[in-house]
Amino acid sequence: MKPLGACWIAYGALRICVGVAMVLFAPTATVMFGALLGRVADPYALMGAFHALYVVVIVLSFVCGLLGIAGGLATQRNPKAGRRLLIVSGLLALMNLPLGVALGVYTLIVLLPAGQMKSAQAG
Repeated sequence: MKPLGACWIAYGALRICVGVAMVLFAPTATVMFGALLGRVADPYALMGAFHALYVVVIVLSFVCGLLGIAGGLATQRNPKAGRRLLIVSGLLALMNLPLGVALGVYTLIVLLPAGQMKSAQAG
């Protein structure tokens, strides 16, 4: 269980670095997306939607990073303590290819009991 906690700490640090990079490159991303809107009927609405989605992705990156680090540290101390945090982190990480999918699926396989999986498939 300790290697899984260490992987989540590393993945959480990576997600926080990605969030910081997205904040720093926000002006560049805005210019690049704006260049695509030259021939669109209503570019201002699309630019507003882009900014809203960009903020959501940044916040999600920080939340995934913090949950991963917190769950990893809790798992390092006591394997049962960080179980719920890592399950939530594993579900959120499934959106991030390829590392998030690999770590999220492995975490869910390890932490979810086989009995719950069979009963969920049956019902």
